[in-house]
Formats: sequence, C-alpha cells, structure tokens
Amino acid sequence: MVAMTQRDEGEVVNGEEGKFEAGRPPPFRIGDIRVAIPSHCWVKNPWRSMSYVLRDAVVIAALAAAVGYLDSWIIWPIYWLAQGTMFWALFVLGHDCGHGSFSNSVWLNNVVGHLLHSSILVPYHGWRISHRTHHQNHGNVDKDESWHPLPEKTYRGMKRNGRKMRFSLPYPLFAFPAYLLWRSPGKEGSHFLPSSSLFHPNEQGDIIASTLCWSAMVTLLLGLSWVYGPIPVLRLYGLPYLVFVMWLDLVTYLHHHGYHEKLPWYRGKEWNYLRGGLTTIDRDYGWINNIHHDIGTHVMHHLFPQIPHYNLVEATKAAKPVLGKYYREPEKSGPLPLHLFGVLLRSLRVDHFVSDEGEVVYYQTDPQPYGDWQQKSK
Repeated sequence: MVAMTQRDEGEVVNGEEGKFEAGRPPPFRIGDIRVAIPSHCWVKNPWRSMSYVLRDAVVIAALAAAVGYLDSWIIWPIYWLAQGTMFWALFVLGHDCGHGSFSNSVWLNNVVGHLLHSSILVPYHGWRISHRTHHQNHGNVDKDESWHPLPEKTYRGMKRNGRKMRFSLPYPLFAFPAYLLWRSPGKEGSHFLPSSSLFHPNEQGDIIASTLCWSAMVTLLLGLSWVYGPIPVLRLYGLPYLVFVMWLDLVTYLHHHGYHEKLPWYRGKEWNYLRGGLTTIDRDYGWINNIHHDIGTHVMHHLFPQIPHYNLVEATKAAKPVLGKYYREPEKSGPLPLHLFGVLLRSLRVDHFVSDEGEVVYYQTDPQPYGDWQQKSK
C-alpha cells in the first residue's frame, strides 16, 4: 500500500502511463543484473587489494613527515584536510575487508580490517556486523541500520535539541562516534559491547577482540600524549580524525538522501533486497573518486557487496542498460565536490520523517522542525 498523502503536488501518481515511478517494482530481477556484469569483475585479487593499503599507508606517512618538517601555520590546515581524507580512504579499505571483497581469505580480511579500522578508532567487527545489517535491510524503514528515516511518531517524540542535532549542521557531520556508542535514534545498543542487541551470541568473541584492538589504539594515543604532549597528537592525529568523521557522515548520508526526485522507502511485503538497493544513489567526487577507492559507485556496491571496489565502475557501466531509469546518473563534480554540501543542506531541510503507516513511503517535510512539539500537543 502506498502512502499517497506523502507525495508532493505534481509528483507522478501510481498508474499514470508513460511516467516513471521509482517506488514501483522494477521489470527486472537481480539475476538479470548479475549476468550483465563481466565475470572478471567478481574476482578478488589480494595482491591488488594490498597494493591499495600500501599506497594509502605511504601517503599517510609522507604527509605526516612533510608537515613535521615544514611545521608552518599555512601548511597545517592543508595537512588536516589531506590526512583526514586519507583516513577516510583507509576506512573504505577496511570496509571492503568487512564485506569479504578484499580477498577470499577470512583470516586476511580480519587482520587487515582490524589494523585499518583500529588505527582510525573504529571497532572492526562491531561496525562490520552493524553494516551487514544495513546491507541486508537497505531501504527498509523499520530494519535499516544507518541514516534510516524516522517514523513520524519517533520524530514527534524527539526533543528540540535532538532534532537540531539530527537536521542542522555541523552536528550530522560528527554523528559517527555517537552512532558507534549508542546507535541511531529509536534503536538501542553499542558497537563496543558483546551483549548488545546488535550481535548474535556467537559473535561476542569477535566484538571483544575488536573492542580490545580499539582500546589498544586509544591507549597508544594517550601514551603519545603523555610523552609528547596532547597538542602534537591533536594536530597530527586528532584533527585529521575529525575530517575523516566528516567524510564518513557526508558520504554515507548522501548515498541514501538528497536526490532531486523523491526516493521510496519500504515496509512489509513491498520491501525486498533488490528494491531496497535501488533506492541508493551514486555520487561523483571528482578527482577524489580515486583517492577514496570509488566509494561513490554505491548502487552496485549495495546490490553486490562481494565485488571489489576496483571493479565497481566497470560493473556499473555493464549494469546500467538493465537498470534503465532505476539508475540515477550522479551529478558530475568539478575540481572539488563542494556542490554536495548544498545537496546535504537541502536534504536536511526537507527530509525529516516518513509516515507511520504505508508500505511505500516518502520523506515528508516539517515546516517548523525545531518547534516545541511537546508544548503543541498540549
């Protein structure tokens, strides 16, 4: 059942001939997309994957050495932006380890994933498992894990400060550490606790291992702060870490929000894996695409997370004739993807909640998102 009340005036209605409606079931199956992708796109080359790890590690070391040698107030802000972007690139490679697209070896994936994610204060298994939940339920209002819509009842029950932190900058760009600790509004659990509802009992050992690795990194940073002082650690690591968090929140948000047409979210029988995956959005980051390992090719990644990142662009090109209008061409970026901040601002302004009822729903806009709903209800 479609929640028709959520459509903007002039938007396409169900059943109107000659018009495309994103919320309708596609005329193809996921198997049709799979067979269109060349077979070599599925091959995981651990040597090639490790070469990207080595490349990123060398760049990170070179940036730290350069800024330490130059030590200029002009250079430091450039370093923070560049190094934070490289931390984000490390995260993407660790993310591939979590999906098993890094290599066919579970052991290698776990070792590299722990090294990469722990170095940027991400609990590898904790986040890997919650991200798996996101992929298994993408586009599902009730079960999706990250940046999912708030049902209207949950939204109305939020306090003013809670809504401000969700929908006004800069707060959404720094949400990731809080998400790791407490998850999203309306959900409970922590990525660090083996007893969290996020995890199955047989995964508790993995969570303990990841939390210990994360704790070791925190201990190392505290030790370096004790020996060299907190300011050098803040400048070399702390501020790039904040830039990394901004990248992560910006990219993950824009993969599921902010397209110029309304995108559907599903419940109940209307949801399936294919329809949920088709609500994701590819983004173009210009010359940064290569730096952060083409993470903007998000539709193919969501449908087939087993494909290595270095084959996603080719897989997307092969699948586009099958997807037709269900694939949305990303807006081309200039030298810097600054336009994406405009997309983010617009989405935060209009994408507030979805109806509590209906199996195909769309974001609705609250004209006064920071009003006192508790007072109005009285």
